[in-house]
Amino acid sequence: MSSHNEQKGENRVESPSGRLKRNGSVKRNKKRVKGLLFVIGLIVALFLIVDWFMLLSLQQHHHHHHHPNHTTTTTTTNTNSLLILTSNNSLSLNHHQGWVKKTRKGNKNQKGLYGRMLNLAAHALAEAQNKREPKDLWQEPVVPASAWRPCASQRDWEPNEGKNGYIMVTANGGINQQRVAVCNIVVIARLLNATLIVPKFLYSSVWRDESQFGDIYQEEHFINYLTPDIRVVKELPQELRSLDLEAIGSVVTDVDIMKEAKPSFFLKNILPILLKNRVVHFLGFGNRLAFDPIPLQLQHHSLPFSFAFPNWGISSRDFDADASQVGLLDNYLVGPLYAKSMIEENAGRVVKASKYLAIHLRFEIDMVAHSLCEFGGGEEERKELKAYREIHFPALTLLEKTQKLPSPAELRTEGLCPLTPEETVLMLAGLGFNRKTHIYVAGANIYGGKTRLSALTSLYPNLVTKENLLSPIELGPFMNFSSQLAALDFIACTGADAFAMTDSGSQFSSLISGYRIYFGGGKMPTIRPNKRRLADIFRKNNSIEWRVFEQRIRKAVRQTKHVQSRPKGRSIYRYPRCKECMCLTK
Repeated sequence: MSSHNEQKGENRVESPSGRLKRNGSVKRNKKRVKGLLFVIGLIVALFLIVDWFMLLSLQQHHHHHHHPNHTTTTTTTNTNSLLILTSNNSLSLNHHQGWVKKTRKGNKNQKGLYGRMLNLAAHALAEAQNKREPKDLWQEPVVPASAWRPCASQRDWEPNEGKNGYIMVTANGGINQQRVAVCNIVVIARLLNATLIVPKFLYSSVWRDESQFGDIYQEEHFINYLTPDIRVVKELPQELRSLDLEAIGSVVTDVDIMKEAKPSFFLKNILPILLKNRVVHFLGFGNRLAFDPIPLQLQHHSLPFSFAFPNWGISSRDFDADASQVGLLDNYLVGPLYAKSMIEENAGRVVKASKYLAIHLRFEIDMVAHSLCEFGGGEEERKELKAYREIHFPALTLLEKTQKLPSPAELRTEGLCPLTPEETVLMLAGLGFNRKTHIYVAGANIYGGKTRLSALTSLYPNLVTKENLLSPIELGPFMNFSSQLAALDFIACTGADAFAMTDSGSQFSSLISGYRIYFGGGKMPTIRPNKRRLADIFRKNNSIEWRVFEQRIRKAVRQTKHVQSRPKGRSIYRYPRCKECMCLTK
């Protein structure tokens, strides 16, 4: 007999007694099933009641300590860095469920993308509030990392006399591009045996910041620190100030220099001009110096400024009113003199140590629009971002019209879309950061504003930005100066106990990561998410269980926390743990 017939069964004649027996058996089975269903229903009901009481208790606790009508201040300190955490906690634990209702219509579908996962995250954080966090959250995963030490200060060469002439630079771009340009010009000054004039910054219609070098950095510290390497002065000699540099051919723009030029290019093309005219002015100088091949001695010369970040007197400890210790990196961030004064001022003050996480949330409208991705805002969002591209990225708009570009879904699969605040908070919860974690968010004008950040603030109420961390009086001097505001973010992120970037291609995040690697002694971990892996995990957000989500997130991030050696040709500012700029001690 075929299996098909077996599945259908045979038509048989059944006796009355047989039917009675079968009916009795069926009734007994029905009673058993009803009893089993009752027990299952009772268990589910008890689970829901317990869950509801836990969330209610946490919400009441939250409102008790953070009344929605006033701002509270929580002070945390750490041997590495301190932060004043001032937050207007008007959102309760379950407010993330309705945050979409308060935002603009363009974001109305975002809750639908990750609503289930945000609910699971809220429940997991509520359950884990009294549990210990995973040990590796605040540590670099490889112990030998502490064997690498900065050695740029171990100078075994003669100072540069600067006798071949004077080099000027007017760096363009934002604070990140300017920093790289200044680092590179230090190398060129040493290479050409020239005297460096204190750098200037080119005003940009994009950044709209008139800040000059002395507005952000300590000029005297810069000059004194570089004295053993090159000669640095503030101005040209009087006899050279009246020269028309453009007329005599001493102005060199980015058009005149190939990108990532080798040292031989400058010796062949720039040195003759310098010897003839006694002065060369580099205008722009963005990414115009290669990292390979550059002699080891010259690599070291670019590091003093790149990794010693003097500023106008704000340190990572100025983010906390009760700072009693200098942060691990403050000596390099603000210079030894200011760090010493902080020690003397706060001597004898004892506060409980704490930790904070800093995140660079790269989700500004320019990043969002340029990515060509979609973020759950529907047709209104598509129209808004398209209009922005037409104004600010006309070349990209032309490509959209003339070529077939990857779809938003394809871009997301390849990990080419910026992490949203919702994805970022899910990553943090999946990694095991406690709900009480103090978080500093760096970045300007997050797309969607405060409503978009509500996914973060509802799950992590101790979250601040420089705008609500500093008082209007404290923040006032920096307003309308984008580079100075970025410097505040740089200090807060660099001095954090752990730093998370959301875009590994960001120059800002990469410079911070390199700074922490160089000076951190293996104690300043950086989270570098692989967005392609995360995209694969988030794609299953409608079905994946939280425990599986945690396991996959932790595995994906753990692998990227390992600090790799510098690939050939890559920036030493991003990958400093290499023989070109660090020393491996035994």
